[in-house]
Amino acid sequence: MAKFAHDEIVPYRESGLDKKEQVADMFNSIAHRYDFLNRFLSAGIDVQWRKKAIRQLKELAPKKILDVATGTGDVAILSYQLLEPEKIIGIDISEGMLELGRKKIEKLALNGKIELQSGDSEVIRFDDNSFDAVTVAFGVRNFQHLVKGLQEMYRVLKPGGKLVILEFSKPTQPLFKNLYHFYMNVAAPAIGKLFSKNRDAYQYLNDSVQAFPEGQTFLTIMHEAGFTQTYLKKLSLGICTIYCGSK
Repeated sequence: MAKFAHDEIVPYRESGLDKKEQVADMFNSIAHRYDFLNRFLSAGIDVQWRKKAIRQLKELAPKKILDVATGTGDVAILSYQLLEPEKIIGIDISEGMLELGRKKIEKLALNGKIELQSGDSEVIRFDDNSFDAVTVAFGVRNFQHLVKGLQEMYRVLKPGGKLVILEFSKPTQPLFKNLYHFYMNVAAPAIGKLFSKNRDAYQYLNDSVQAFPEGQTFLTIMHEAGFTQTYLKKLSLGICTIYCGSK
């Protein structure tokens, strides 16, 4: 199976654990600060990015959605608010993140509509053709095997179903590119350390973004995993990209 540079990028280089285990440990350690840092580091624009990604499903009007790498459930909650499907299931490998997500869902009285489960993107515990739509926000960079994760999401989608991925990318406009590089490489890890006591997590964020096969390259990888009608939309001068594909 094809390997990509970002598959080898891990949060803790000295650790003997594999990427998947390291990512779970990393998110468990920053879970208590994750939502706050997301809003702070993106000046709140990450909420708009998520909404734009979810709106790619509006025409489809999915009844059953799987949110992969759901974290604290932000996309699952926004998906319910914007699309009102019958059921959303979120899966993640970090129990710490899921615990916080479940509290948010309970507070919003959405327990019957959204269910968060411990689950691995590369071995999704659902039957073939189970979901009308699959979403992933800022999660595919963390897959240990990118292609395997994409193939699994393809498998559980119903024919006619749609995958929507939201992921960081690198801006190309020269001045903005330099500013962005400084922010991601210097400022974000320093702020991450200040608030979450974990600089490695935010250094990993930058390293994995730099190594990720973005743009048309990623659409080609989606196509090879079986997806058709693939397209992308760049957001905020290319800091972030929405990728979509159908089954």
